[in-house]
Amino acid sequence: MVRPYTVTRGRTRPAAGHTLDLMSRVTALDTDQQPVGVDHARTSLLALVRRGPRTLVELAADADLPLTVVRVLLGDLAEAGLVRIDEPRPATPGGPAADPELLREIVELLRRI
Repeated sequence: MVRPYTVTRGRTRPAAGHTLDLMSRVTALDTDQQPVGVDHARTSLLALVRRGPRTLVELAADADLPLTVVRVLLGDLAEAGLVRIDEPRPATPGGPAADPELLREIVELLRRI
């Protein structure tokens, strides 16, 4: 068990210029080269991203790491040119998230739980 501050080298924020929302989509960039100077934690996270694009929150759950740690590690991988981080897409007007009937149904189902 390694302490989170050890994995992030004491940092609590990703590298400058990288804002990571919970729903930010992370995609591995096509590179055939093996990452140089990337430690085990970053390599493991990169392996998860290479399985397919995922959101930050999915990666944190799959890696079993705190969100803050995953944000820092992904910022490092983005700086190294190994991943691309895309902003979350806003909900489209009239889409499923805006359907009042669907929202009522969800609320009702949650109340049953």
